Amino acid sequence: MTYKDLTIIGGGMAGSEAAWQAAEAGIKVTLHEMRPAVGTFAHRTGSLAEMVCSNSFRSDDDEQNAVGLLHWEMRTAGSIIMETAYAHRLPAGGALAVDRDPFAEAVTARLHAHPNITVVGGEITALPDGPAIIATGPLTSGALAEAIAAQTGQDSLAFFDAIAPIVYADTIDMSVAWEQSRYDKGETEAEQRAYINCPMTRTEYDAFIDALLAADKTEFHEGETAGYFDGCLPIEVMAERGRETLRHGPMKPVGLTNPHDPTVKPWAVVQLRRDNALGTLYNIVGFQTKMKYGAQTSVFKMIPGLQDASFARLGGIHRNTFINSPTLLDDQMRLRSRPNIRFAGQITGVEGYVESAAMGLLAGRLAAAELRGETLRPVPQVTAMGALVHHITGGAEAKTFQPMNVNFGLFPPVEGLKAGRRGRKDRYKAYTDRAKAAWQEWLGTTRADAA
Repeated sequence: MTYKDLTIIGGGMAGSEAAWQAAEAGIKVTLHEMRPAVGTFAHRTGSLAEMVCSNSFRSDDDEQNAVGLLHWEMRTAGSIIMETAYAHRLPAGGALAVDRDPFAEAVTARLHAHPNITVVGGEITALPDGPAIIATGPLTSGALAEAIAAQTGQDSLAFFDAIAPIVYADTIDMSVAWEQSRYDKGETEAEQRAYINCPMTRTEYDAFIDALLAADKTEFHEGETAGYFDGCLPIEVMAERGRETLRHGPMKPVGLTNPHDPTVKPWAVVQLRRDNALGTLYNIVGFQTKMKYGAQTSVFKMIPGLQDASFARLGGIHRNTFINSPTLLDDQMRLRSRPNIRFAGQITGVEGYVESAAMGLLAGRLAAAELRGETLRPVPQVTAMGALVHHITGGAEAKTFQPMNVNFGLFPPVEGLKAGRRGRKDRYKAYTDRAKAAWQEWLGTTRADAA
């Protein structure tokens, strides 16, 4: 049987981007999304590309930051996710933060309007027979996860991903807190004021850590293990690693000056980042948590400036399942045992909205080329896209494979440049210059880009 259409399961960042890329290349796409018919604890809407954990795509610096470089590569490839993110951008200093609901609604509308895309609701519980991309993300339904496990013969790998709380802005005490982006990053006044800071004295910090350690936590179900991804650790897990861990992590007091008491440096600072265009919601940066709801309210109200805070959303925790991609996927992101199926997004073992969408972009292009009877040459490993896909399809150690954000450690070294902090700026610029040239050359050789 010959197939000319592409099935995509999952309408998150990866699935939405994969559908757009394939459709733009002239392929008929059926995009399946189980929400809202089948919900999850983390999602609130039935929109495609709904943002759950944060509203930030992280750094937008394409010269000195690997994720900023990935932004750039995706933009040059016609990414719907990046284009829509910029259209709904919020002030956030050097980061790319978006107004999450209008962003998701806009992506949804564009995908529904595309003549080559059909969006279908409802849960898929079995692996498709024809060309398909599975991009079901960290909350893959139980039935589909079982089908994947049965096909791969591998036990599912899992870690627990935690969600940070969101505070109503008008309940933050600004006689204690203040607006300032760390190191005053941001070109405009709005960008410099995208963050609200809550200072702590040493006594307040110690009391907060004590309460954090003593708080009631969510219990794991029988048979589950707590294998956390280090980039998204619950704050109480960080606190358990040492009393100073938070003060040198999300609560570091550097790059900030308290205008209420400018001569005194805070012992620790809790930052909140603007979460919507109206500026009515702020999320607590780095405060993913597995505390029970009652404990969260009491512990977080110990933070100076949040003593009277009201929460639009409290934190939560969920299981995140991903496949052992280095053993299961080939360099075209296909399942070795069933090459009609590709995987994309967080289920492959990448971490973060941008990385998930990037793997969707690549999977969509690879699938479209294959359906046209072509094979795209591998993406150069010196690019952010290439470094990431190389890592998950063979560059990582399979026995210790864990979710990974894009970072310069995944890139081949630039010859002639020495390591070390002193030359880091020049080294990162060399990485990004080399990557941009290689990415543009690769795009120029692909019909998907010109279709």
